[in-house]
Order: sequence, then C-alpha cells, then structure tokens
Amino acid sequence: MTHRLEITRAAADGGVAAVAPHSLGLTRKTTTVQATAQSLPISVLDLVPTRVGEPAGRAIARSVELARHVEQLGYKRYWVAEHHAIQGLACSATPVLIGHIAAATKTIRVGSGGVMLPNHAPLVVAEQFGTLEAIYPGRIDLGLGRAPGSDFQTMRALRRGLAQDGDDFPALLEELRTYLGPERPAQLVKAIPGQNSNVPITLLGSSDFSAQLAAALGLPFAFAAHFAPDALDAAAKFYRERFQPSEVLQNPYLLVAVPVIAASTDAAAQRLFTAPQQRFLRLIRGESLELLPPVDSMEPLWSDIEKAAVENRLGAAIVGSDATVQAGLEKLVNDAHADEVIVVTDTYEHSDRMDSYERVARIAAEINLVPNVERRLK
Repeated sequence: MTHRLEITRAAADGGVAAVAPHSLGLTRKTTTVQATAQSLPISVLDLVPTRVGEPAGRAIARSVELARHVEQLGYKRYWVAEHHAIQGLACSATPVLIGHIAAATKTIRVGSGGVMLPNHAPLVVAEQFGTLEAIYPGRIDLGLGRAPGSDFQTMRALRRGLAQDGDDFPALLEELRTYLGPERPAQLVKAIPGQNSNVPITLLGSSDFSAQLAAALGLPFAFAAHFAPDALDAAAKFYRERFQPSEVLQNPYLLVAVPVIAASTDAAAQRLFTAPQQRFLRLIRGESLELLPPVDSMEPLWSDIEKAAVENRLGAAIVGSDATVQAGLEKLVNDAHADEVIVVTDTYEHSDRMDSYERVARIAAEINLVPNVERRLK
C-alpha cells in the first residue's frame, strides 16, 4: 500500500546563508525582517483524481483551475504526484502536467511530488526538468522519491532489467545532480537543456531512508505524512539531528504533506472526508481509486480491520471547521518542527476542494512561524 501513494522555513544564524530564494518561493527583494515574520508557508500536492467514468482531461482541467486559484491565495508551490496504471489517478506523465500547469499560471512554483527516480533514466529527468526550467525560469521544483508509484508488474514495465528495490537511488540521484549542475571536467554526457540549470531538488520519503540521504547531502526533505503518519516524528527528528550544511542549505528545511479538509463545521468537513476514506478503503481492497461521493457514515462500508487500516493511514489528517484546522496545523508545526506544510485535499465536489484550500490559506496566514534564529537569504 505504501508504494502506491509515496510522493516533496530555513533558519540560519545572522551571518550565514540559509537557502536560495527561489527554492522557498521568496524573492531577492525579501528582507530579513519580512522573511522572519512570515506566516506558515503552504503548498499543494495534487494526485489529479478522477471520478468514475470521466475522461482524464476533465480531472486535469480541474487541476489547472485549482492551481490558478491557490496561486491567487498565496500558496508557494503546486506539486503533482507520479503514479502509474492506477485507475482513478491521472498523474502518470508528471512532467507533462507540470508544463501544462505552469503555462496556465504566472508566479506559483510548479513541480513534482514527486518523480520516482528509479523509474527513469536520470539523463531523461534532467532533460525534462531542464527544459521546464528553460521555459519557466525560477518556477520549477524537482521532488524525488524512490518508490515505484505502482504495483510490481507496472514497475517492471517501467524499468525492465533494472534493480527493483530502490537501493540504487543514491547513485541515480548523484548522476541526476551531475546533469543539472555545472559541467564537470571530462564530463562526457551532458543534459541539454539541463546542464547548469540547478533546478532545486527536494527528497521525498515515508521513512528515514530519504531523511538520512537528505540530511547527509544538505537537501530539503518532504515527508509523506498523508499516508505514513506513524513514521513522521522519527524521520523529522533524524533529518534535523543529522543534517549537514551544504551549498543548497545551511540549515534543514522540512516540508510535511498532510490531508486537510476545512469546511464550515466539523460535521460538514467530516462528511467530505468520507471521499478520501473510501478511496483508501478501495486501495487496500485492490480496487480502482476513483473519487466517490461522500456518505453519511462509513460504518456500513468497512470491517473493523479495514477501518483500523484506513484510520492508521490517514492518522495525520486535519479535518474540521476553521478553528479545528488551525489547531491541527499549529500542532503539526510545533510537534514536527515543519517549515512548510503541503496540503493534500481530495473532495468529490470540486467546489468543496476550492473552498477548503481558500479556508486553509486564511488559516495559515494567522499562523506565524517563530524561528529560533534569524532567517537569511543568499
């Protein structure tokens, strides 16, 4: 189950660089005071969900509309997941979707949450994202994961003859960084476009493997608490304690993805939440994952074992009225020391999804991060 849904506040002392401005969605004109006083940064993770019987184009059109909406609301990033051969998720061609959404927006950063690197040749990924960066300079993010994003048979179809366990991820990452960074002496193969584009990379994970790698390389780390909440605390602690400063970051930068649904009342939000609950239920049953309408109660739909499994996977979900969601986000930030929250919101009705993201934007504006030391930009 985990491999199907795996996916993407720098604080520094006053005298050192923290993070490149474009990787935080900040401009070089942002002052230290403004950056220090900023409210909770929030972003979007989109799996491009479809309904039963509808064409993928309709779901993609909703994603474009949502991206435009959250851009106006001040969201930092719009990330698209990568999943293959899963009925109900129209996000298999992630770079294509990123280009389409970037073309329809103006300022929001658009990226992958993430590209499952073992599925692809690093050179191809570098060329794809180097091209995107050339078209939309300063707006492209490259979130990278090591899970296949599908089942074993599809994984084999994606990368025939390659290792299947993800242990080659660090080597693939190093190769990819070679193609995106400055040309090295005697480098024979170059990514064109891509070489020296320095597209910002974030490592994604649902365990401490990517947390360890991100810490060692001094890269941002995004944790998938939207389906692996139990491992969040350990991975976040490991990442912060083992973090090694780099040219990218002088201090750790942790993004946490969580399911969030905000509505006018707790009861209304909980009813909307039955749509993603049904999707996870269908996932563990091996069924298709199209969004289904909300129901008044989940009790007739699942067994006790299934209920426990779904609730465990959605254990980090923040669902309720504005006040409930604000309390949940504040607790998440304080407990995990998150620098940014990636909001995952799937509702059956698109209008409910748009409304929830609007509510979360207002809520996040009221949550002020309190850095331990001054934040500085390069």
